[in-house]
Amino acid sequence: MRRYGKHTDEDDIRQRPNRKGNRPRTNIRPKHEEAVEGMVLTVDRGRLTCLVDGRVVMAMKARELGRKAAVVGDRVAIVGDLSGEKDTLARIVRIEPRTSVLRRTADDDDPYERVVVANADQLAIVTALADPEPRPRLIDRCLVAAYDGGLDPLLVLTKSDLAPPDELLELYGALGVPYVVTSRQELESGEALDRVHKQLDGKITAFVGHSGVGKTTLVNALVSRERRRSTGVVNAVTGRGRHTTTSARAIPLPDNDGWVVDTPGVRSFGLHHVDPSRVIKAFPDLEPGTEGCPRACSHDEPDCALDAWVAEGHADPARLYSLRRLLSTRERREGD
Repeated sequence: MRRYGKHTDEDDIRQRPNRKGNRPRTNIRPKHEEAVEGMVLTVDRGRLTCLVDGRVVMAMKARELGRKAAVVGDRVAIVGDLSGEKDTLARIVRIEPRTSVLRRTADDDDPYERVVVANADQLAIVTALADPEPRPRLIDRCLVAAYDGGLDPLLVLTKSDLAPPDELLELYGALGVPYVVTSRQELESGEALDRVHKQLDGKITAFVGHSGVGKTTLVNALVSRERRRSTGVVNAVTGRGRHTTTSARAIPLPDNDGWVVDTPGVRSFGLHHVDPSRVIKAFPDLEPGTEGCPRACSHDEPDCALDAWVAEGHADPARLYSLRRLLSTRERREGD
């Protein structure tokens, strides 16, 4: 039965009262044109420490961002109280597009990827030459993650006073990865810091490595004293280090020459999220040879055109071996 006449007026329409007394919800979101850009330094239980115009500001994620999470290194738009004073809290209303992303999964069977760092220029893969023993498979996995995420890799070998670096350098020589070798004495005296600084100058560098390799010790030597973290020791029974860094943290280098991001020590680096077809992008000397490959070629099968490409002298055979070793890493555990 029709309640109203043919010609109704607004006053004739009965509106349902809002029992909560608040404004009705809308899909129109504010543009926040007054928002100021900041950089995320740390994330701790929903609170994000950001750098805004030289001030450290505590912020939280706005509800309108939904499930989208900001991580260390993100460039974000912030509104609210930006004074940085104690007990103040600002809001992150927008996460700017990322130039690079370092991701990992807990293992190769875990579909949930974790974004470790955003917008880093390079990935420093820190490994000890002894105490604990180097794990080349973990290094390979970090290299794949770096290439996939758009970061330039840097190999940092520590504790050269305990073992020579020659074997590892020979293994990764064909990849053309830049490297730095340090010893405990050189770090204590500061002699090695100049060599490391040259690789970090003007860049945002994320440091990764399994526990006990001296990653946090190296970061502490690079940054000012008030920004240093505690360090641990290697267990004599298991040969593993103790986690002393529990969350990622961006730390400026002296004289604003760049940033280092100290990340928690890892014991596994899952690559479930990596599409193996993207790894070839890290080998520009081999990529042209894939034009003759069959569709969906894994680059490690009898019909792969790269074998003929290399045999004709277009690229070093060691480079093809390195590519296939990295591709097989996607299907292999670190300890295998």
